[in-house]
Amino acid sequence: MIRIESLDHEGRGVVHVEGKALFVEGALPGEIVAYSTYKKKPKVEFANVSRMIKESPFRVNPKCASFGTCGGCSMQHLDPSAQVAVKQRVLEDALWHIGRVKSEIILPAIHGPYWKYRQRARFSVKYVEKKGKVLVGFNEKKTRYVTDMAGCEVLPERISRLIPILKELITDLSIRSRLPQIEIASGEATDVMVFRILDPLSKQDEERIRSFSEENQISVFLQPKGIDSIHPFHPKEPEPLHYSLPEYGIEMPFRPSDFTQVNFPINRALVKRAISLLAPSRHERIADLFCGMGNFTLALARHCSEVVGMEGSPQLVRRARQNAEKNGIGNAEFIAADLFENPGKVGKFDKMLIDPPRAGAHALVESLGEDAPSRIVYVSCDPATLARDAGILVHKKGYMLKSAGVVNMFPHTSHVESIALFERNQDTKPMA
Repeated sequence: MIRIESLDHEGRGVVHVEGKALFVEGALPGEIVAYSTYKKKPKVEFANVSRMIKESPFRVNPKCASFGTCGGCSMQHLDPSAQVAVKQRVLEDALWHIGRVKSEIILPAIHGPYWKYRQRARFSVKYVEKKGKVLVGFNEKKTRYVTDMAGCEVLPERISRLIPILKELITDLSIRSRLPQIEIASGEATDVMVFRILDPLSKQDEERIRSFSEENQISVFLQPKGIDSIHPFHPKEPEPLHYSLPEYGIEMPFRPSDFTQVNFPINRALVKRAISLLAPSRHERIADLFCGMGNFTLALARHCSEVVGMEGSPQLVRRARQNAEKNGIGNAEFIAADLFENPGKVGKFDKMLIDPPRAGAHALVESLGEDAPSRIVYVSCDPATLARDAGILVHKKGYMLKSAGVVNMFPHTSHVESIALFERNQDTKPMA
């Protein structure tokens, strides 16, 4: 038997046995368990719990009937407040072990609500011919099989209840075996489902989908080819999706294929904290890099002289410009720019917000020179790449890591979102 030391980034219990790291599925820190190994490597071993000897006081009963099978959530068996503490430790460990930096201040975690929060999802669809049934849900853990779900506790109830109805609908379609995916995008006033179809719909299929749309107040879009082929099916002119940032008087329309944060309440809190940490003033010129469709940019524009958003996707840049115009914001400029290939073309700014994808912003932070901004707020969806970039900013570019903390954008998953503040030490010149 063993005592679990910690959790890894995938929510597995971790312990070291005879110099080897052992990862135990379903075990929590402090628990004493017996285990059975299912995979061995020279320096690592993977196991399942065979017998629970002493439970953690933070263990709870998972709310979802599919927990353990579904790959969507890995931490429902851990109390939500303890989940946040685990993620904070993951962040701190990454900062130190990868970047060799420590934050002067640990920010209070941004967290809650824990259930029915997820406004975006991608369901896999599988027609099982031998059983004559359709499966709709997330993929099973570590496999491409589709979980046989009846509902989902992290989706809004109005979406969760549609899973059995979707199964019936697709079972009756002529293309039941040629519909592999359904994308869900919810706004504050409307919901959209994008059906990925590999063959054309028959007339009867069209009638059934129209009835589904009307009976359940869902706008249905079709995607016959790539992402650019997505178009409304019923109704032909659906109500636009949108979310809002009420504190800044901003409404953000978006399309089903646009990237948006999945958790609207947490996104509002994140935007507020980013602006608080950046502390913009009316005379400053600020950059928002990897700006998407302007989630941070437009809110920042309310507080500074000028904000320039840069983003690699021309489509998102167009959307950001439209959103600025819709909200009457005239001091925001948006530029399509590849910040991975040409980071040196960013220019000079007083302050900077960076919100990169999982790959981080390595080339960008390496490119900062003597005219680098006095303050950088870095929003991250991967602690490892944040830590790597933090090491560059602190050890090579003359910044101090003033504060950092987690943002629990995805409760019950091992995903760690975080935010960090860097301030330039004016006495230190950046290394080339």
